[in-house]
Amino acid sequence: MNASGDPQLSYPVVHVTGTNGKGTTSRICAALLRAQGLRVGVYTSPHLETINERMAIDGRPIGDGELATQLGAVAELEVFLGEQLSWFESVTASAYRWFADEAIDAAVVEVGLGGRFDATNVAMASVAAVTNVSLDHTEILGSTREQIASEKAGIIKPSSVLVLGEDDPALAGIFEAEAREVGAAALWRRHEDFGAEDLRVAVGGRVMDLFTPACRYEDVFLPIRGAHQADNAAVALAAAQAFTGTPLSEGLVAEALASVTAPGRMEVMHRNPTVVLDGAHNLAGAASAGAALAEDFSGAARVIVVMGCLRGREPAEMLGALTGATSSDSPGGAPKIEQVIACTPPSPRAIPAEEVTRAARSLGLSAP
Repeated sequence: MNASGDPQLSYPVVHVTGTNGKGTTSRICAALLRAQGLRVGVYTSPHLETINERMAIDGRPIGDGELATQLGAVAELEVFLGEQLSWFESVTASAYRWFADEAIDAAVVEVGLGGRFDATNVAMASVAAVTNVSLDHTEILGSTREQIASEKAGIIKPSSVLVLGEDDPALAGIFEAEAREVGAAALWRRHEDFGAEDLRVAVGGRVMDLFTPACRYEDVFLPIRGAHQADNAAVALAAAQAFTGTPLSEGLVAEALASVTAPGRMEVMHRNPTVVLDGAHNLAGAASAGAALAEDFSGAARVIVVMGCLRGREPAEMLGALTGATSSDSPGGAPKIEQVIACTPPSPRAIPAEEVTRAARSLGLSAP
């Protein structure tokens, strides 16, 4: 990045980390900033269909030609410097360069993995937002939530505002210590300084009350399913207010949140029959997906799960979390699963469908 002229330092950044909810929180925060009239770049991962989805400005993904130009420029620098970047590093560098070339007013950047040593952490964020901390990528980040929290705390920078969504006191203390050590400007805590209250199921999403240190917003509609999305909305709203330094108007917040979409997050793809797509990839995510199925689709007469897994996941644990049978992270409620249909994802890291089938049967679930 230094050889590129440090483009990531040419615009202010909201940096978002956490085990789950980073992508949705980033989307909501970007929508709130755009509603303020800012030109906003968003960098998220992974993508669902095309790599272009990973970087967008004002909701428009990068075009093929511009993406090729940025990736080519990064590749030329690799040759010039004699360096070999990882795939994610190359894409991250391309996003930061593109944002600078397009003269954005702000960037909302989702951490790829962890935080402290993630490629995105070359930015100097003015706001560091943390959604939550659960066990995931333990072979890289550490085997305990405390170790993982320490890695995620690495995105906090001097003079940044820390918006802390994790409310476990033991883990919150790790972030608070990091904030003091680096000289963060402020620390906002969930439940104390910001949060979501009075959640109600609505058609196509949730209605909730949100509050920040400066304002309260009642009866806000978020068109994304799952009670856990209210927590993401609260972090995003607090991060947006911390970034602008002023409260956002009630009308602006209502309009921005009503416009948010979250592909692959409890997304209804078809009706009659209802087909729901969700990319839950760890135990906490599976537990949240199960609770959303039970609450948002409580009238379903039958629930059939089509499931594929990659290596690094235990299918029995994932299914147990989804059904509420084995996960202590379950927020309450679980769907009644009639049948599990296993599939093998098109990936070199795929777990064979036969293993998923055996896992389902070990839990007493029907799996042909």
